[in-house]
Amino acid sequence: MSAVTEASTTLDADLLDPPDFDWDPWALGNMLDPYPMHHALRELAPVVWLPKYEAYAVARHEETRQVMTDYSRFMTGAGTSYQDIRKPGKFRIPSRLQEVDPPKHTQIRGVVTRAMSPLVIRRMRGFFEERAERVAADLVGKGQFDGVNDLAISYVISAFPDAVGVKLEREAALAIAEMRFNQSCPHNELYDPAMKGAEPYMEWYDAACQRDAVVPGSIADLLFEAEERGELEEGVASNIVRSFVGGGVDSTFSAISHTLHRLALNPDAFQAVKADPKKTRNAFEEAIRMDHPFQYSWRTTTGDTHLSGYRLKGDTKVTMFMGAANRDPRKWENPERYDINRVVVGEYLGFGMADHQCAGQMIARMEADSILTALVRRIKSMELTATATIRPVSQMRMLGTLPLRVVAE
Repeated sequence: MSAVTEASTTLDADLLDPPDFDWDPWALGNMLDPYPMHHALRELAPVVWLPKYEAYAVARHEETRQVMTDYSRFMTGAGTSYQDIRKPGKFRIPSRLQEVDPPKHTQIRGVVTRAMSPLVIRRMRGFFEERAERVAADLVGKGQFDGVNDLAISYVISAFPDAVGVKLEREAALAIAEMRFNQSCPHNELYDPAMKGAEPYMEWYDAACQRDAVVPGSIADLLFEAEERGELEEGVASNIVRSFVGGGVDSTFSAISHTLHRLALNPDAFQAVKADPKKTRNAFEEAIRMDHPFQYSWRTTTGDTHLSGYRLKGDTKVTMFMGAANRDPRKWENPERYDINRVVVGEYLGFGMADHQCAGQMIARMEADSILTALVRRIKSMELTATATIRPVSQMRMLGTLPLRVVAE
């Protein structure tokens, strides 16, 4: 027996089978309050088996990071949803930005990066700030408002489409996104209502992603021009624009809502941001760490492998609990505390990692910085007038309502 074979045999003999985890992540109660489940999941083992869904799961920061970044063992090509899109009856057109592995992904990502370069994004700052000033001035004048519907959604829906070059109708965009985010998880009681709610908007959704629907000179237009030059395969530009339309607003307005919520719950943090507006960015990033809008994503094992001493069989889905990983006490000191001085950028899993970082993260950050700065500058204080509510969406952690009272300067 060769030394390599002996080493492999010894390694395999030392591996453990992941223990069963019997909590149901997509039961409504666990979605509304996931934190007891997250704690149990992190403490059970680095890798667990979800018997109901025949999938592995990771919830600690280090293992989640490894699954997210090691494409040689954990691929995106079978879908970043629970469903294996290669399998009969499960096929759907993959996202050409999110569900393609290197090296093919690298070429597509390069084109998108040029279309959304820092120079292009920086030119948008004045536009975002002007929209933010308008929204903030109106709401502060009212004194009380809903931080989700009146501020976060209204601002993002009014700013993001014009910046990117797509035309969004508020109710249509929200319904399509809710369909996509419930569709990508194991089907539960939210699935059928979400599918039905999106039905009236499917024709609009298809039309909004086509060449003749985008704004000339916009980011979306640049992608279609790249396709016409042969830099992207036919159909890829429209495919990426579908991601803008179907998911480009929900994660951002959700993150803004969570930031407002955390600042309202933590007056000291609000005052720190008030004293130094540059800390708005820290407040936003820390809110994402604590309340990650995207709670789950998936990879698929490319073959039999191992992770942290546990064996994983090939061609099997691995669920990444990013919301749990971002509160892992192995990574963060006092992870349940909202600390705007905490360094999280580059460490947490808020915008993905490695080749599959969020392509629109610079836009999201600029949107958040603009609206939060415009609001904080105008007010002395901010408080809740009632408990915030959760809007249950299978893949997301989203607020449904955030009733706020502000005192103007």
